Amino acid sequence: MNVLLDHLPEFREGFIGTILLTLASGVLAMVLGVMIAGFRVSPVPPLRFFGTAWVTLFRNTPLTLLFLVAWFVIPVIFMPGLSPWTKALLALSFYTSSFVCEAVRSGINTVPLGQAEAARSIGMTFFQTLRLIVLPQATRTVIPPLSSIFIALTKNSAIAGAFSTAELFGVQKLLSDKGFDIAWIFLWVALGYLVITFTISGLFRLLERRMGVAR
Repeated sequence: MNVLLDHLPEFREGFIGTILLTLASGVLAMVLGVMIAGFRVSPVPPLRFFGTAWVTLFRNTPLTLLFLVAWFVIPVIFMPGLSPWTKALLALSFYTSSFVCEAVRSGINTVPLGQAEAARSIGMTFFQTLRLIVLPQATRTVIPPLSSIFIALTKNSAIAGAFSTAELFGVQKLLSDKGFDIAWIFLWVALGYLVITFTISGLFRLLERRMGVAR
């Protein structure tokens, strides 16, 4: 307990850092994932190719390797001067977006084809059909897998702590380097992650229940 109380500011900063990184990465991953899912079911071949390449690349690349690319390749070639937090955001968002994309695409495939055909018969474009007809119906199916994806995102954010990002798992490195008992450090860090993941799980269960009532 003394480890927690004596270093409460560090644990608080890491806890808040994990929450902010998870929220920001989750929002960006959702935007990218839904967009790429639209590309994957698009009737336009170049868009389908881009969506398939995106998912294949990021789903099959280790997240640690993406962090290394974000730290040592992107600043040199594309965007110099990025902060560690922004680099972690990009790595986590791009990686998670590929999983969001596949979850959304699976949900789209559960919508009867007749819905899209009816929309096209009244003159709606593909993206109008996707946004107004297909995605709202696919949402109920997508919610359960998204819960698992965002819980995984929370745990994946621990990698950012090894790359100089203010994050909960990074607290253990800071304190263990000072000689504190690593078992107690890991206990408090693990409890912090449990609080976040149980909160995400509860929010998605609530959302799923509300969508179930609307069904």
